[in-house]
Amino acid sequence: MDYKKTNAETTTVTRDLRNLDIKTGNIYETVVVISKRANQIGAEIKEELTNKLNEFASHVDNLEEIFENREQIEISKFYERLPGPAAIAIQEYLENKIYYRKPSVENNN
Repeated sequence: MDYKKTNAETTTVTRDLRNLDIKTGNIYETVVVISKRANQIGAEIKEELTNKLNEFASHVDNLEEIFENREQIEISKFYERLPGPAAIAIQEYLENKIYYRKPSVENNN
């Protein structure tokens, strides 16, 4: 998924809990779904950032290059400006982009 094009909020937003638990019927279940998705998003973003920073990594211990690696600085700043994984997960949940299932319910049917 391309997290750079998400319309999630970059700042703190107050949410109405009654709107969040409509699909699951339980706010705690909703929090579990959103938190698991946020963990997935965080891991994906971290992996992507690490791969991009490694492209510009210098394996020479030159003090001047350590302070002057502008590419790494710009990439890091870009990722710092992205919405947090929790904000992205909440936005995905509100837009019905998260698939989740309850194994206990599926086994009973």
